[in-house]
Amino acid sequence: MIATLLLLAAAAATLSPVETRMRDAVIADATRSEALLQRLVEQNSGSLNLDGVTKVGEMMRRELAPLGFDVRFVDMRATGRAGHIVATHKGNGRGKRVLLIGHLDTVFEPDSPFTGLRREGTRAYGPGVGDDKGGLVVIVAALRAMKAAGTLRNADIQVVLTGDEERTGAPLALARADLIAAGKWADVALEYENVATEDGRDWGTTARRSSINWAITATGVTGHSSAVFGPALGYGAAYELARILDTFRRELPEPNVTYNVGVMAAGTPAALDNSGVRASASGKTNIVAAQAVARGDLRTLSPEQDARVQARMTAIVAQHLPRTNATITFSEGYPPMAPTTGNRALLARLNAVNRDLSLPEMPEYDPAKRGAADSSFVAADADTLGGMGASGGGAHAEGEWIDLTSLPRQATRSAILISRLAAEKR
Repeated sequence: MIATLLLLAAAAATLSPVETRMRDAVIADATRSEALLQRLVEQNSGSLNLDGVTKVGEMMRRELAPLGFDVRFVDMRATGRAGHIVATHKGNGRGKRVLLIGHLDTVFEPDSPFTGLRREGTRAYGPGVGDDKGGLVVIVAALRAMKAAGTLRNADIQVVLTGDEERTGAPLALARADLIAAGKWADVALEYENVATEDGRDWGTTARRSSINWAITATGVTGHSSAVFGPALGYGAAYELARILDTFRRELPEPNVTYNVGVMAAGTPAALDNSGVRASASGKTNIVAAQAVARGDLRTLSPEQDARVQARMTAIVAQHLPRTNATITFSEGYPPMAPTTGNRALLARLNAVNRDLSLPEMPEYDPAKRGAADSSFVAADADTLGGMGASGGGAHAEGEWIDLTSLPRQATRSAILISRLAAEKR
């Protein structure tokens, strides 16, 4: 941590006096930021722990309200989830409107044995420490630095912290209504999931792939296996499902597309449960399967690619083997965040900040290496940059960690970038 703070303190040759004050404010706030991180991590906020998510939301309210934000908690129990924090700071109405996106929930529910915050050197381990509680700390530290330097006063900013990023509530249109509305309001959106880091270098996230689920149900004529492949029974549901999945494997490959099969079963009968995460089947070796089911996900990079691949999958399913039938359905999910010209221009703005801080420039990260995020819901309306949060690893698993030295670096980058954007005329 000390080395990073010294580097930031020394690298101010091209910063303005106001930006230097922001950098200094972040450095002065380092201990406070780590204390906030500890409080956030020690409060369990698994997506289904509605009380815990609400408590983390209240912690964030206590951070944002003193900075001049109008903070409201949007109840989302109608979707099966706790709710969201929506905080609005009204500036002078002249500069670009900036949206900051994070989330209150984690994948770790109260029954997880992975609890608390543990420090080892410059690393901190804990549930959701990077995804996304480190990101929440970066947001607060950046805004506090802007307040200290006077650049927050005239800035028009919204902060939307969803309470169900890891397990989205339903219906999706209601669960993401406030975020989508904020995206339509904003000119620029910054999302605070972990910064992409490889070989000690930070990378810029200008794109994220979609994440939607699909389900296949295949049926066939059942009977004694001695008649399989014949005119009376045909091929049965198991072979129909195998045909579909193997055709996906052979015919769908193209850059930035994946179509994983997560669960499948065949038999007489076979079915998925209501949650879609468990399959059941029974049968005998001499009985042709009457049903077969499979469920998986589809990830694409653009709306056009998504529509094309879904159409091709549907066409493949429709080419039935004799005496079989099959259908495919696609559920709601995360849309793609394509690598637009606007997103790339926003990364160029961030790299100008990096140069002024004497930090290495951040190349574009390969979207195939990143998961989906809430930024995808606003990318159609605002120039968007993801991965503005802390650097770390092991997300979604016991042992999740962040590099504590990344907190002041990321907060300083954000404070200067947001201040410059908010000062630009719309």
